[in-house]
Amino acid sequence: MTRVMIQPSYGKPATRRHWADTLDTPVQFREPPYLDTLTPDDRAALSETHPDGQARFWGATDKHDKRLDTLGPGDVVLLTGQRHVRAIGWVGAILRNHAFARALWTPDPRDCLWSNVYSLQEYRATWIPYERIWALPGFTPGDYFMGLRLLDEVKSGVVLRGLGL
Repeated sequence: MTRVMIQPSYGKPATRRHWADTLDTPVQFREPPYLDTLTPDDRAALSETHPDGQARFWGATDKHDKRLDTLGPGDVVLLTGQRHVRAIGWVGAILRNHAFARALWTPDPRDCLWSNVYSLQEYRATWIPYERIWALPGFTPGDYFMGLRLLDEVKSGVVLRGLGL
């Protein structure tokens, strides 16, 4: 069963910069400074999933480790912001690598750091208003999807069918 994760990703100015750096433009992960931060296993996973050496990336902090442990290749991510699903991605490789995350996003040291990084095999820019999700069975109008959510099997199916994925 394909799982669906809803992830806020376009709220603060820093997050919008990260979006521009790793979603708007694919990252050449075989080049410095990225290559130097990847473990041999990470390099192998990324090269297998993205043989051309480039991918779009997003991530999550360590408080989401357990959720990300259940995510797998081919699962769907709804990347949200400004009361819309701004992009839909299909998960590729999933890494737990602080150094790679820091190389991707160079976060302010006062901010929390990402430990989870995932690539996207396929990526589609969208502009789907939250109201379209709220209208689906099991969702609540006025829910602004403030935190990362990994949907259960039933809600995942509802979203996949409701959005024609």
